[in-house]
Amino acid sequence: MSKVTVIGAGNVGATCVHVLSTMDFVSELVLLDVKEGLAEGKAMDMMQTAKMCGFLSTITGVTNNYEAVAHSDVVVVTSGIPRKPGMTREELIGTNAGIVKSVVDSALQYAPDAFIIIISNPMDTMTYLTHQISGVPKNRIIGMGGILDSNRFAYYLSRELNSNQKEIDAMVIGGHGDTTMIPLIRFATVTGVPVMEKLNPSQCEQVVAQTMVGGATLTKLIGTSAWYAPGTAAAVLVRSILLDEKKVYPCCVALNSEYGHNDVCIGVPARIGKSGVEEIITLDLNHSEKEAFDQSVAAVRSMNNVLQELHLV
Repeated sequence: MSKVTVIGAGNVGATCVHVLSTMDFVSELVLLDVKEGLAEGKAMDMMQTAKMCGFLSTITGVTNNYEAVAHSDVVVVTSGIPRKPGMTREELIGTNAGIVKSVVDSALQYAPDAFIIIISNPMDTMTYLTHQISGVPKNRIIGMGGILDSNRFAYYLSRELNSNQKEIDAMVIGGHGDTTMIPLIRFATVTGVPVMEKLNPSQCEQVVAQTMVGGATLTKLIGTSAWYAPGTAAAVLVRSILLDEKKVYPCCVALNSEYGHNDVCIGVPARIGKSGVEEIITLDLNHSEKEAFDQSVAAVRSMNNVLQELHLV
């Protein structure tokens, strides 16, 4: 028996709940939102697919009632607002940090032993904030971003290679942002063969560039942030924890001297199992990859500094 609460009933949160229900390993799913009736309506809609999809999970929607979070094994936080035209970075961080802090504090009152998965943006900084204010052990707090970016990388590689995505292993590390993520083309393989042996340098550069603007591309096409892939990425992270899959996923975790950095949360490959982050995998980065990673860390630290300037940590 397991219970998962997703806070935020927007597109990403609702997708996460529905994907988890169809995976059919979570007995109880709670969808919570501040907007009256939104979570209840989406939960009811999803429950009306149970017979067709063949799942046994129960989905409950609640409005701002954190008692419903009680005994959750995992809490997924999607709450926050997108950056609006004219909004400064400081304004976005200040607004979303206040929301995430309130949500995490409220959830932990009722589920103090829950794993916390952060999706809220800017994700690396919101994950760092959660580490700073929650008192939860670092292995129990994970930011989702690298899984999403890595699957976008695999998608673009599959199109260039005309291959099935299941045949491709691809990884993105670094910050979860257009200028901070690092698609590791040198490590990518298709059926075990390095993709750099299949693609020419121009093709490799194109795939990396497409990956880095993958989120922006979708926003331009649909007029808002993506939700199917982000919601699914969170769901597979939940599954790896609760089913103790011990899979290695690139995700945002707290570094403690790994890759030469401390006091920062950023995307690196980590083994995820019943204890959450069970191992951080140290890749043998070459000089240019290490330099790009150091630059990404510096950019994320700059974002985190806003939290200190606003006296949020």
